[in-house]
Amino acid sequence: MVELYQNSNELFLEVDSVQKHTSVSSQRRSWPLWRTILIFLGVVAILGLTIGLLVHFLAVEKTYYYQGGFHISGVTYNDNCEKAVSQSSTDLSKDIETKISDAFQNSSVCKEYINSQVIKLLPDSNGSSVHLQLTFKFPPVKKNSMRTKIKAILHQMLKDNMASWNAVPTSIILTEISKYNAEMLTNNCCGRRLTNSITVGNRIVNGENALVGAWPWQASMQWKGQHHCGASLISSRWLLSAAHCFARKNNSEDWMVNFGTVVNKPYMTRKVQNIIVHENFSSPGIHDDIALVQLAEEVSFTKYVHKICLPEAKMKLSANNSVVVTGWGTLYMNGPLPVILQQAFLKIIDNRVCNAPYALSGLVTDTMLCAGFMSGEADACQNDSGGPLAYPNSRNIWHLVGIVSAGEGCGKKNKPGVYTRVTAYRDWITSKTGL
Repeated sequence: MVELYQNSNELFLEVDSVQKHTSVSSQRRSWPLWRTILIFLGVVAILGLTIGLLVHFLAVEKTYYYQGGFHISGVTYNDNCEKAVSQSSTDLSKDIETKISDAFQNSSVCKEYINSQVIKLLPDSNGSSVHLQLTFKFPPVKKNSMRTKIKAILHQMLKDNMASWNAVPTSIILTEISKYNAEMLTNNCCGRRLTNSITVGNRIVNGENALVGAWPWQASMQWKGQHHCGASLISSRWLLSAAHCFARKNNSEDWMVNFGTVVNKPYMTRKVQNIIVHENFSSPGIHDDIALVQLAEEVSFTKYVHKICLPEAKMKLSANNSVVVTGWGTLYMNGPLPVILQQAFLKIIDNRVCNAPYALSGLVTDTMLCAGFMSGEADACQNDSGGPLAYPNSRNIWHLVGIVSAGEGCGKKNKPGVYTRVTAYRDWITSKTGL
C-alpha cells in the first residue's frame, strides 16, 4: 500500500508538473495588449508616412525648367545675349517673348506657367535659330502630359506667326533641364537681374536697401580694405569706373574688388591687376571721367554676380527715361556709409535743362548726361563715384549708360547728378578691352 501510495504521489506530481508546464506555455503564447497596440500604431505610422510621401510626390507642385527652340527661315540674326544687340534683334526677341507669354497665359496651362524668355538668336542654315528658356510649376504626376501641352501651345503659336517671323512650326524642340543649367543660361547673359521686384521712390541719399541679387554687376572698389568707389562688371575680367577714383590712388596692389549686396560680406572678392585711366582726364576735373579696372582673375558668373550690357554707341536716351543708380555712398552729404547696397530711381534730364543758369550753368558737355530730379528728391552722393547708372530696354535687359561722376552736394534742388555718358566712350572701351 505504501508503494502504491508513493507511486500515486509520483503520478500525481508528474501530472501536476505537466499541468504547470502547460500553464506556463499558455502564458508565453498570450500577446500583451500594449504590445499589440504599439505594433498597430507603428504600422499605421509607416503606412501614413508612405501615403504622405506618395501624395507629396504626386500632388505637390515642383518647378520645371525647359530649354526650347525653333527655326526662322530666310533671316539671319546673331544675338548671343552676352552683349548689346541691334534694335531689330531686340524688337524680334521682345515680340517673340510677348507672343509666347500671351499664348501660355491664355491656354489651359496658364496656372502652371511662370515665365519664358529668349536667350539667343543665332545664325544657322538658311536662317536663324531661336533659343528659349521656359519655367513652369506643376505636380510631378503631370510631367509627361505637361510637356506635350507645352509643345502643342508653342507649335500653334508659331503657326499663328509664320507670316511675320518666317517661323517653322515643325522645328520646335523642347528639353527639360536642371535648375542649375537654367540659371547658367541667364547668368551668362548680360543685363539680366535675379529679381524684377522694384520698390519705386527710394533714394541713395537717405534711401532704402536694394534686394539681394537685384544689381549683380555692382562692385565695391576697396582701397586698403575700405569702400572708396563703385564700379560695374562689364565682362569676366573688366570693370568700368570713374577716373577720379584713382587720381591719387593708382597703385593696383592697394585695391580689391568686392561683389555682392553687403559691402563687407561679399559673395566674391578679386584682386586688381591693372587700372587704365582715360588719357585725357586730369584732376581735378570731370571731363573724360572714365577708367577701366582689370581683374587679376576671372569672375565666375552666378545669379548674384554677373555683367551688365554695354550700350551700342548709337543708343539714344531721351528726357524722362527711367534709370537707376546704385552704390554704397553716403546717405547724405558727409553722412555715414551704408552696409547694404542702396538704389535710387531717377529720370534722364535734358542737357539743356541741366545747363540752365539756375542749374549747372553750362558745365555739362555732350560726353556727359544728367539724371535725377530738378526738385532734388533723389541723387547719388559721396563714394557712389564710379558706380552704374543703368537703363532697362523694352525687354527689361539693363545697359550701363552712365558712370557716377560729379554733383553739387547731394539731392539739392536744381543740382542734379552728372554722369559720364558711356555711349560716348564705346570706341575707347573697345580699344582697351576688345569688348
